Amino acid sequence: GNIAEFIIYVGKLTWPVASLGWVTSLVQRAAASQTRINEFLTTTPTIKGSALSSDVNRVSNSPLGAGGAIEFKNVSFVYPDSGIKALENVSFKVESGKSIAIIGRTGSGKSTVANLICRLYDVSGGSISIDGMNIKDWDLSALRKKIGYVPQSTFLFSDTIENNIGFAEVAPALKGGNAFSHPLGMGQIEQAAKDAGIHSEIMRFPNQFKTMIGERGITLSGGQKQRIAIARAIIGSPEVLIFDDCLSAVDTETESEILGNLRKIMKGKITILISHRVSTVKEASYIVALEHGSIKEEGTHQQLMDKKGFYYDLYQMQLAEEGKDKVP
Repeated sequence: GNIAEFIIYVGKLTWPVASLGWVTSLVQRAAASQTRINEFLTTTPTIKGSALSSDVNRVSNSPLGAGGAIEFKNVSFVYPDSGIKALENVSFKVESGKSIAIIGRTGSGKSTVANLICRLYDVSGGSISIDGMNIKDWDLSALRKKIGYVPQSTFLFSDTIENNIGFAEVAPALKGGNAFSHPLGMGQIEQAAKDAGIHSEIMRFPNQFKTMIGERGITLSGGQKQRIAIARAIIGSPEVLIFDDCLSAVDTETESEILGNLRKIMKGKITILISHRVSTVKEASYIVALEHGSIKEEGTHQQLMDKKGFYYDLYQMQLAEEGKDKVP
């Protein structure tokens, strides 16, 4: 009888002991994750907005599209982590309703310009002014609300296409307790998709705008991800549009169609086009060519072509890569 009792008790204890080990493992993994989360939550942001109420009021009530401008004055920047000098004495100005293009080879400092305008970093030297006021005096949330930014590396959430496009308006909806809702109508979302040149492809999906996409948009092609990101950026009608090489994954024909749609949206806004392709930037009001963080050339497309310098050589090289005849 004792042997039978022992075997029965051992059998009954097997699952509780195994569960104890499993729970202990979960607790240890959760503790490691919570440590990393706490580090993030307790980190003090190095970039802070102005505490001056007059500046906050001015930013909130001043529409850039009505008369603002973005101006770089002798801007230099060194990345604090690596010590790499990304920009040196860069100066340019873009008026409201105009577009400026930043072009250059990989590593020339193009994306750094976008990061500084969004104030993801502060300049190491010189100054950036928006609407005549130093960017450091702007209320940070109000500044970023006025900017529609499509980064070089697109991030899409594991959610529907509709919610990914409407993400720009999700933050206000969070106050209602639903992180996945947005106050936008389907008409607005579909129009943004049409302007970004992705609507027809979405409609071919079985669930159309309700199609679930994987983390980081893994179920989509590179061009589809970029165009959904463009739709997300333009849907909120921001007063400043920044496109950071966001058409690199589409062919030149699709690129031309998207840019044609975007020109209607760009009217009355400040637009900054960042690209390594001349076909993307040649229609801009003004072009700045960067090399090793400094301005190599600047002017309109025709002016730079007439100089037959850095920009001209870049154009010729890209035409040769596409198999087209060179410009004499």
